[in-house]
Amino acid sequence: MPRDPAAWVYVVARNAGIDRLRRDAAAGRRAAAEARVLETAVADAVGDDGHDGAGDRGAGDARIAELTEVGDEQLRLLLLCCHPSLSRDTQVALTLRLAGGLTTQEVAAALLVPEATVQQRIVRAKRKIRTANIPLVVPADLHERAGVLATVLGLIFNEGYVAHSADAGTLTRVDLADQAIRLTATAADALPDEPELAGLLALELFHRSREAARTDPDGALVRLADQNRSLWDRVMIARGFTVLAQAMAQRRLGPWQVQALIAAEHARTPTDWARVLRYHDLLLSMSPGPVARLARAVAVAEVDGPAAALAQVDDIDGLDRYHLRHAVRADLLERLGRTSEAAREWDRAAALAANPAEAAYAARRAREVGPQT
Repeated sequence: MPRDPAAWVYVVARNAGIDRLRRDAAAGRRAAAEARVLETAVADAVGDDGHDGAGDRGAGDARIAELTEVGDEQLRLLLLCCHPSLSRDTQVALTLRLAGGLTTQEVAAALLVPEATVQQRIVRAKRKIRTANIPLVVPADLHERAGVLATVLGLIFNEGYVAHSADAGTLTRVDLADQAIRLTATAADALPDEPELAGLLALELFHRSREAARTDPDGALVRLADQNRSLWDRVMIARGFTVLAQAMAQRRLGPWQVQALIAAEHARTPTDWARVLRYHDLLLSMSPGPVARLARAVAVAEVDGPAAALAQVDDIDGLDRYHLRHAVRADLLERLGRTSEAAREWDRAAALAANPAEAAYAARRAREVGPQT
């Protein structure tokens, strides 16, 4: 015990604060350097014909200055990569790789496509930038890039929330998840009339609030229904509700806000599964796709039973190599007493899961269900 505990705590806190400021400053310098490298590369790609996007750059200087004032060169770099002349899939892949800092493997896992596909998209994007003289500059009107920016930020958060890196070693990359929240908050502040950015921020806050309860002391995955809710960060949840209310007050509902509504419902006790199912119906009408259908089937299981949900899961195409499809199917089969089939599905989920915690959870469930027959 130190002679003066209060003074000791003060010194430790001061030193920790100084270290944090130094780390943030170093990170800012690295992001600024990366942005300058990208802009230089773009200038080189444009060539010597005198066209360097000066007109666009002048128009965007005010917004660039606004973003720079909040110390976020990385967000600026993200916006630079979200160029509307590129296809949406290419924008997302390029931005995640160059500005988001994800590896090609992580980008492929986030987009549910083969790694070779991501590589091809990035190569084609770079080639188009060179041949078409596309100036990667921040425009005066950022709204044209808000949709892609939200998608990219959401995917960065997802990679942090459930890390797909082969050497992740843990369920969550906390630094990456927190970085995504910081960038999303900055983007939402810079574009307050884009409610989807605020909706995404609320979604991230709801998910991040459960971090302390998502694994047990040994690092094993704990599913949502079994989590100790007393460990959830109530301050972060309250912030999520506040941000979501601000977004919905604009009365321009979008997919990120609906996902935040679903996450908000899970933050309540008990969860109103009928309401969750209605939100999933709304989400599916806005963003149809196999992953959205799979998420809806989970809600169907709670409202209409596992048999009805299993029929819907079996009707979904295109997710044969998606580990969560097999995990959902395994859980439904187990609830229906079809244990042999459930064990095989859990094994399949374990084999496909890139995250070690998810893989270990699925393997454990396969052993608990019993030997395959």
